[in-house]
Amino acid sequence: MAARPKGFKRLVFASVLLFVTLMAAAAFVWRDDILRTRLDPKEPFQTYDPPPAPDYRERNAWALMPERPQAVDASSPAADVFFVGPTTFDGGRHWNAPIDDPKADRLFRQVMAPNYAGPFVRVGRIFAPRYRQASLYTLMTLRDDAKEARRFAYGDVAAAFRHYMATYNQGRPFVVVGVEQGGTLAARLLSEEVAARPEVLARLAGAYLIDTAVPADAPPIPPCTTPRQPGCLAAWVQAFENEPERAQMILDRSLLWADGQLDNLHGRAPLCFNPLLGAVSAAEAPSKLNQGAANATGLEWGARPAFLSRQVSARCQAGVLRVSRPKSTSLKPSGSWTDRRKAPAYNLFYADLETDARGRVEALLAHHVLPKPRID
Repeated sequence: MAARPKGFKRLVFASVLLFVTLMAAAAFVWRDDILRTRLDPKEPFQTYDPPPAPDYRERNAWALMPERPQAVDASSPAADVFFVGPTTFDGGRHWNAPIDDPKADRLFRQVMAPNYAGPFVRVGRIFAPRYRQASLYTLMTLRDDAKEARRFAYGDVAAAFRHYMATYNQGRPFVVVGVEQGGTLAARLLSEEVAARPEVLARLAGAYLIDTAVPADAPPIPPCTTPRQPGCLAAWVQAFENEPERAQMILDRSLLWADGQLDNLHGRAPLCFNPLLGAVSAAEAPSKLNQGAANATGLEWGARPAFLSRQVSARCQAGVLRVSRPKSTSLKPSGSWTDRRKAPAYNLFYADLETDARGRVEALLAHHVLPKPRID
């Protein structure tokens, strides 16, 4: 059998190389679509069988809570913090996460809790419910199925809050904190569970909805217009100054609650609280006001991270908090494709939020009588 001419072998090699190159290029161009498709449950939410509901009478239904949640004494912090965490569950088979998913729980404990609940450890006792959170996939699509999954998650958060108020709060001042998906759920909580009950609203020191779109023309509670103002809302969505596309995407794709339904902004400006100023303001805050950014990832719960001051400036523009790029390499996006689409593994306003929340609690306490301590 005659040997193949060298020219033919080169042609075959070149063809194979071209095919591989084209496939690699296609995979790169459509990588977001490919990876997003892997997270799609591929089942209508209407026929989906969700994971079992958490029982908030049980400790395992809480990601964070005090050792003795019903005991309040002289050594207890002056306030409580009800914390609704961000997305930690990617998706795949489920629209909504089982509360015992090990990967999601590990991400919460190692990344989200230290960076986002951490600033409030010195503000009050932390109560963070596990809930059947909507998957990361639901934040990547505007399909009705995804909206249904996010509406479903609210039922758990509302149940956890009612149990907290009835069993653990005991009439104490409290702070509400929600991040990303958790912020959207907390916004509805403020509208339906807090604002509707004046006696509860009177004990609210402040609400912090981080990376959360809330319509500026119809916030669930009054916005924070000055530092140390109690009972108000600090909400913002942010983008780096050199990311105009992300800023526009926030305005185009952010969902908010309206009459119990998730809907787009439809041209409405989001509320924009500037953590460096402690107020909803259009003024520019220079980096010298930044009390301390932090990367607390991996720290033992409750440990105080090293603060990096003067890392970012910030200003509100068209409803979006435009933030300068941080100087430290520890404050850069990192991780896998899915990790980069969740709340960042650092907090640019860690010390600023701690100071702000403590000030609002102190202001509320100046006009609020604590209940008598009860030790169980």
